[in-house]
Amino acid sequence: MRLAYRLAADRSGVALIEFGFSLPILLVLCLTGAELTNYVITRMRVSQIALHLADNAARIGSGSQLQSKTITEADINDLLTGAGLQAGELDLYPRGRVIVSSIVPKSDPNPSGHYVINWQRCRGDQTGHASSYGNEGDMITKGMGRKDREAFAPPGGATIFVEVYYQYRPLVQIGLAPTTEMTEIASMVVRDNRDNTGGNNGVYPVNGVAASTC
Repeated sequence: MRLAYRLAADRSGVALIEFGFSLPILLVLCLTGAELTNYVITRMRVSQIALHLADNAARIGSGSQLQSKTITEADINDLLTGAGLQAGELDLYPRGRVIVSSIVPKSDPNPSGHYVINWQRCRGDQTGHASSYGNEGDMITKGMGRKDREAFAPPGGATIFVEVYYQYRPLVQIGLAPTTEMTEIASMVVRDNRDNTGGNNGVYPVNGVAASTC
């Protein structure tokens, strides 16, 4: 009986038992925090890739200040290759799909407020993901992009619109992340006068270079 009373009054293992009960909760909180942090960082990197790709696509071209600049299939392929290198360990193309579109004002008849996707190029193994806003040759009335935030082309100019789709790779478990898929968009107005009619709707072919068609 004396031993039983001593054991009942003993509190030396309470802290260890409480720690054992709280450890699973602590682990879930820590792992969830790590997963959410990784998800946010990944999404930010995908967004930066889309923005840099749109910016670079708006700058490329060959020609002097006295003539409209031209772009080639090789220029676009180099552009897409650079995006893959920028993504690094994200494995952008095995796990995603990049879609680059060029928007120009629609020509007559009735051009006012109407635009055309002049050309569109894609790269990535996730071919089941198509553009959410239109395909090459489509006419769009308000612009390209999310509702009330559409990107449109200036008169006589062009705008580059980029969509980057990516399948998120979980750090711990996919159930701890908000979603398994992410899509980021970006757009940039082409700075210089660009030839939007020559070649294949503004993109000139190059011998031995395959076009990254969608």
